[in-house]
Amino acid sequence: MCGIAGCISKKRRVAPILLDSVRKLEYRGYDSVGIATVEENRYNNNKEYNIGLKKAKGQISKVVDKEWEKFDGNVGITHVRWATHGIPSNENSHPHTDCHNKVAIVHNGIINNFKELKNKLIDEGHEFKSETDSEVITHIIESYMEKGMNLESALVETVGHLDGTYAIGAISTNNPDEIVAVGRKSPLVIGIGDGENYLASDVPAFLKHTKKIMYPAYDEIVILTADNVVVKDLNGNVIEKEIIETNWNEDMAEKAGYDHFMLKEIHEQAITVENTLSVKEEIENIVKDLKSIKRICFVACGTSYHAALTGKYLFENYAHIPTDVILASEFGYSFNSLDEETLTIFISQSGETRDTIDAIEMAKEKSKTLAIVNVLGSQATRIADYVIYTQAGPEIGVAATKTYIGQLICIYLLAAFFSKHHLKDEVFANTLLRKINLIPKLIEKILENEDEIKDLSLKYKYPPNFFYLGRGLAYPTALEGALKLKEITYIHAEGYAAGELKHGPLALIDYCVPVVVLLPKGDSYKETMNNLSEVQSRGGDIIAFTSDVEDLSDQKAQDVFEIPNDLGEEFEELFAPLTYIIPLQLLSYYISIYRGLDPDHPKNLAKCVTVG
Repeated sequence: MCGIAGCISKKRRVAPILLDSVRKLEYRGYDSVGIATVEENRYNNNKEYNIGLKKAKGQISKVVDKEWEKFDGNVGITHVRWATHGIPSNENSHPHTDCHNKVAIVHNGIINNFKELKNKLIDEGHEFKSETDSEVITHIIESYMEKGMNLESALVETVGHLDGTYAIGAISTNNPDEIVAVGRKSPLVIGIGDGENYLASDVPAFLKHTKKIMYPAYDEIVILTADNVVVKDLNGNVIEKEIIETNWNEDMAEKAGYDHFMLKEIHEQAITVENTLSVKEEIENIVKDLKSIKRICFVACGTSYHAALTGKYLFENYAHIPTDVILASEFGYSFNSLDEETLTIFISQSGETRDTIDAIEMAKEKSKTLAIVNVLGSQATRIADYVIYTQAGPEIGVAATKTYIGQLICIYLLAAFFSKHHLKDEVFANTLLRKINLIPKLIEKILENEDEIKDLSLKYKYPPNFFYLGRGLAYPTALEGALKLKEITYIHAEGYAAGELKHGPLALIDYCVPVVVLLPKGDSYKETMNNLSEVQSRGGDIIAFTSDVEDLSDQKAQDVFEIPNDLGEEFEELFAPLTYIIPLQLLSYYISIYRGLDPDHPKNLAKCVTVG
């Protein structure tokens, strides 16, 4: 989950570019940061080079100062860490160098066999400075370069020893005019510039400089010089790669006046819905091509899993297609029932989530595969049979917001078109497609009442536990609301189907436990109201979200937030996941702020989970 970046330029020093790039990748980890450049030794008449290195434990804003920008080199690599092997420390920070300070590498991933490799290298006389798995890469490269190999050949030989996942960027004083990189099951993207080229874990790192992107496949060696990018297979054969131009721009990866990326991205959800609705023709064409499908299987993790649960309700109720939802990390234990009449739908914000990528590779052997992702050219898009992009633009906040609603819109459109083409129910499909166009304005209306959520957040910033309740389509939304609270406020929160409250969790309800209740008008409304009464009689504070404020007197709910009902009472429950999530995201955000926390950098978490 770490972030790596590199730059090679013939026109300027790269240290400021690298530090700007790595700031754009801090959502991938923020335990430590480091930078390495190839520096020419000015005090020697012979043209010699050394590695300039700075690294430190802590967030970039707290440890990086002007001194970090003073390196003169025009070749360099940088890293921001999410710790796996070895605690966050200066020594365990990347880049890692070899024994003689001639090689530096940055690495994202996990080397499973690093202990055996490390012991062998120590026996050969190599000295290690860190506890990380990554440092073995540097020393293996060193051992091959000592035999006369250049950096490219040494890295090719090195990956033959590695068992695990990796995206590696390497520089060397022996080859001072190039960066060599390779990836396997960890994200690696190349940026093509003018007299300047880049590598990174994700596109926002270099959006300021180029929109031209190249995606290497697994185990393709990339050699970057200032004027050229060459891609080879491990046998040295040159591979022609497609260059893609992204429609993302630099401003999308900036805060644009907001205090935090998370708040900015909450406010970008109306436009995300509009942009994602623009791909409905592509989605319909995919559905038309899947005429033989008799079963749906969703696979996802975290927030994407909650989007998938929403899909189960939609597909089974409105398209009449049996639907399962499986956590990607558990998929390997239950995928044998897939067949050619199953469509397996994978949902991932990044398209790089390790568990999800592994699941796609397994599913392709048995079923049709469809990926719903946000990142153009990501690994999921290169593996799945079909791809739908959520059109959310870059999402920097670790806690997913606008990508979640983009995923939901894709799922709603799939459900509408499966209903239309499998059930031949054009009335429902056309009604859904017409009503969903009203969602952006509804989101804007909810955001206009943001101050009410601020007041609620200030009132409820202290309780150590929360419950979130919903029925039907509101149940996955309750789960997602609870997850958001856990992620960025560190308050223990549990989401439950409201009918399950009396099957155990009710024992925990008292005056110290606020209960968030989602009450969209529809079939589940009266039963959820009965559950609300159960909470009230146990002394729990109730925070209700509903369009029917008059039905919730002070005797039933301590606090009520009104959701505008412009869709009509018969459609409110159907579209509740797209509207009720907005105030829940805001509630978590402002509770985090009032608790003095940083919602963009929740402890122990990173956005793109590239380890299993």
